[in-house]
Amino acid sequence: MTRCARIGAVAVAVVVATPPGAAAAQAQREILVRGGEIVTVEGRRPADVRVVGETVAEIGPALEAGPGAEVIDAGGLLVLPGGIDPHVHLGGIGVDDYTSGSAAALAGGITTISNFGGVRDGETPAETLARASPAIEAETIADLIYHPIVSDPASATTETLEALVAVGQPTIKVFMVRPTFDARAAGFVGTMRAVVEAGVLLLVHCEDAAIVADTAARFMAEGRGGLENFADARPAEAEEAATRRAIAMAEVTGAPIYIVHLSSERAMLAAEEARERGLPVYVETRPIYLHLTRERFEGPTPGLYIGQPPLRTQQDQDALWEGLARGAIDVVASDHVAYTRELKLDPAQTVARHRAGMSNLQVMLPMVFSDGVGAGRITLERFVAVTSTNAAKLFGLYPRKGTIAVGSDADLVLWDPNETREIRNADMLSNSGYSVHAGREVTGWPVLTIRRGEVVYRDGEVLGEAGSGELLSRGPWQRPEL
Repeated sequence: MTRCARIGAVAVAVVVATPPGAAAAQAQREILVRGGEIVTVEGRRPADVRVVGETVAEIGPALEAGPGAEVIDAGGLLVLPGGIDPHVHLGGIGVDDYTSGSAAALAGGITTISNFGGVRDGETPAETLARASPAIEAETIADLIYHPIVSDPASATTETLEALVAVGQPTIKVFMVRPTFDARAAGFVGTMRAVVEAGVLLLVHCEDAAIVADTAARFMAEGRGGLENFADARPAEAEEAATRRAIAMAEVTGAPIYIVHLSSERAMLAAEEARERGLPVYVETRPIYLHLTRERFEGPTPGLYIGQPPLRTQQDQDALWEGLARGAIDVVASDHVAYTRELKLDPAQTVARHRAGMSNLQVMLPMVFSDGVGAGRITLERFVAVTSTNAAKLFGLYPRKGTIAVGSDADLVLWDPNETREIRNADMLSNSGYSVHAGREVTGWPVLTIRRGEVVYRDGEVLGEAGSGELLSRGPWQRPEL
C-alpha cells in the first residue's frame, strides 16, 4: 500500500507495505526522487534518483521504490547538487551561530557551509579548529568546512600546517588589508612556501593596507568620514594593487591562492592574466557585487551596504557577470556576516571604523539564479558550477559533494525555476532578521533540500536538528580541473 500527499509544491509518497524478511533492506533510509530534471556541470537529463542512507545509490529512468521508501515527486522541478558556500562567518562579532546560519543556508539550497576562526597568540591553526569543534558538533545542521585565519605567519609553518591537514582542514586565510600584513610580509612569504609543502590552499583578502589606511585618514581629516563616501575611501586601485602583489608572491613561491570576494574589473583582469600564465590563482566573488552598485551609499541607509571591498560601479558589475560566464570567476560565495539592522545603522560608524558584512546565505542562490540564469547571463550548468561544483573541487570535497552521481553524498535541492517570490524580512531565518534585498521579486527558489539523505528543509520549514551536520574531513590540497 502507498500513501501519497502533496505538501506545497512537492508531493510525497511513502510505501508502507513491508514484505517478510525485508527488515535488513530497511536498515538504511531510502528516498526516491522521481520525475525531476537532474542538472550537473555536464548537462541535464530527466531521471529518478535513489538515495540509500546518506548517498546516491542509483540514477535512471522509472526507478521502482523499495519497501518503506519515501517517494518525492519532483515533476516540473530541477534536481540540483546542494550548494556549497566556502565563505561564511558565524559566531564572533555576528549574531548567527552554527544553527541559525545552517537554517538560512538550507532554506536557500546550500547544504555545505564554512566558518572562520582567528588563530590566537601562541596557538596553532589546528588548535584553533579544536577550540571551535565543540560548538560545531553541537550546533550545526548543514555540513561544514573550517578555515583558520592567520595573522602571525609564525603560527603557520610547514609543521603546523601539516598538523592542520592531518585533522582534515587544508585551508587558511590571510588578510592583506590589515596593517599587520605589511609589518610581517617577509614572514607571509615563508607561510606561502609552507602551504605548498603542507598541501594547503591559501585564501586571501586582497586590499592594500597602506592605501586603505591613508585614504581613510585623509577622508577623516577633510571631514568626509561619513559612510556615503565609503566607496571612494576604499578605491578599486587598493584591491588591484593587493591582488597583483598576492599573485606575484604566489608566482615566486608556487602557492595556490584563492582570492575571496573580488569586487572590481581591474582586480579580475589581474587574476585572469595570472591564470593565463598557468598560475594556480582562483577567484571568488560575492553576491552583493552582482546585484548592487555604489549608488546605494548615496541613499538614507548607507550602513546597510557596507562590505569590504565596497560596492563598485555598474561597469564593474557587468564585468563580473561576464567573468562568471566565461570562467574568469570560479565561485560565488556569500561572505555572510549577520548583524542586526540596528547595528548596521549605528550612526557612530565612519569610513575608518564600521561594521562590514551582511546576511546573504538564504537568498544568494535564488538571486544568482534569477539575475543570472533567468536573465540569460549564465547557463544553468554554469550556475551549478559556480555555486557548488567548483567549490567542491577547490576545497577537497569533490566528488563526494558538488555533483549528483552514484556514490556521492545525497545532497540534493529540488528547485522550482518558475516560482516568483518577493524577498521579505519576515521570512529570513538568519538572526539578523532582515535582508538588504527585501522587496525584490526573484524567480527560482528551492522547495526541498536533502543533506546526506535526510530531508532538512521543506516548503519554508527547516527540519534538520542541531548537531546533525558534519565537519567534513578533507585531504591535502590538489590542483583541480575546473
